[in-house]
Amino acid sequence: MSSSSSRESCKIESKGGISLDARIYRPTAGDSNATLIAVLVHPYSVLGGCQGLMNGIARGLADRGLTAVTFDMRGVGKSTGRASITGFSEVDDVVSVCKWASQNLSAHRVLLVGSSAGAPIAGSAVDQIEEVVGYVSLGYPFGLTASILFGRHHKNILQSPKPKLFVMGTKDGFTSVKQLENKLKNAAGRTQTHLIDGVSHFQMEGPTYDGQMVNLILQFVSSL
Repeated sequence: MSSSSSRESCKIESKGGISLDARIYRPTAGDSNATLIAVLVHPYSVLGGCQGLMNGIARGLADRGLTAVTFDMRGVGKSTGRASITGFSEVDDVVSVCKWASQNLSAHRVLLVGSSAGAPIAGSAVDQIEEVVGYVSLGYPFGLTASILFGRHHKNILQSPKPKLFVMGTKDGFTSVKQLENKLKNAAGRTQTHLIDGVSHFQMEGPTYDGQMVNLILQFVSSL
């Protein structure tokens, strides 16, 4: 089946002169969400995370009429600079990409989507960008071990008043369902969860679940 979207590459400048390698996935049949764009943030750079892991979701969104942007955070692929351990430097990359998208792609509204460690990084950027109108987490690592690295990001998204969707497999491995519920029970704003029964963290990251992630993201977009 032929794709109803196109892909192009570009460079986006981040804070400190960092150059980020990015890809734009556009619907070829016209954008049904012309004023909204999805910016996708890939999993943990230090463990091999890269924008290629977000290709299936980005392509799926564009095929369904939503322009999507992926990018390699600093120190990954063709992006310059060096990856950080806790992801705080990468927050600047997310902010830069969202602002670039809003200025260059006529996107008055941005949906931020973060996968795995990309979720806390994206979550810390949400309230730094006026154009961001919603946030989707795919496997946010809230668990105790992951919190050693990413715990200082938690409050940034939990205290944000912007609408949020947390998607997680019930066999996540990094975060239990109880840990997720405990974290979200006092979250600000509209907060939704979607649990995928019997699915592990890395299974959900895999291409088998890209179509389901696309459906969940588009359902959330329709509520914004």
